Amino acid sequence: MAAHPQRLYMTAEQYLAFDRASDTKYEYLDGEAVAMSGGSVNHSRLAGNLFFLLTQALGTRGPCITYNSDIRVFVAKRQYVYPDVTVSCDEKDHRGEQDTIFSPRLVVEVISPSTEAIDRGRKLNWYRSHPSIQEYMLINTRMQMVEIFSRGNPGDPWTYQTYSAHETFQLACLDISLVVDDIYAGLRIPLPDTLVQQED
Repeated sequence: MAAHPQRLYMTAEQYLAFDRASDTKYEYLDGEAVAMSGGSVNHSRLAGNLFFLLTQALGTRGPCITYNSDIRVFVAKRQYVYPDVTVSCDEKDHRGEQDTIFSPRLVVEVISPSTEAIDRGRKLNWYRSHPSIQEYMLINTRMQMVEIFSRGNPGDPWTYQTYSAHETFQLACLDISLVVDDIYAGLRIPLPDTLVQQED
C-alpha cells in the first residue's frame, strides 16, 4: 500500500486510538503515524491475485488464514503496519473482534515506487526481527518478479530467492507452492529481460 506524506507524531496508544477512529488507515513507523493512500491498478490486482491464490490453497477454516490490507499487523511497540497480504496460523489472531494481527507467519508487500525504499529497508529489518514471521514476499509491479526472504525458525539464518515468469516457488512456512504466472495473470507487466532491453 502506498504511503501519503501526512505524518503525525504520537505514542503507540495514541496511534491505535487515532487509527481506529479515522476513516483513513495509518501505519505507525517509529513514532510517526503515516497516512496510507491508494495504489495503482496493477498494485491492487497483484495483491488481489495473491490473496485469492493463498485463500484457495489454505482455505477459510484455518489454522492458517489469509488477510488483505484492511488488517493491521503489530511488528513491535513502535511499529504497526498494513501489509498488502498477511497469513497468520495463530488461532488468537482469528478472533472476530480482532483488528490487529500479532503472530503473522507470512507477510507480503507489493512494491510501488513510493514504498520500495521502506519495503526493502526498515520493513525488511522489522519483519526479519519479528519472532513469528518466517517468510517475507515482495511482488514487483514493474516486472514479473517475486522475491522471497525466508527462514525455518526464529534464530535461523535468512535466505533470499527470486522467481520470474513460468517459475514455481514454495512457501515453506505454509507448505504450499505457487506459480509466478498466476500472480501476474491478466496483467501486462514485462518480463525482467524485456525491461532491461527497453532500458538499454
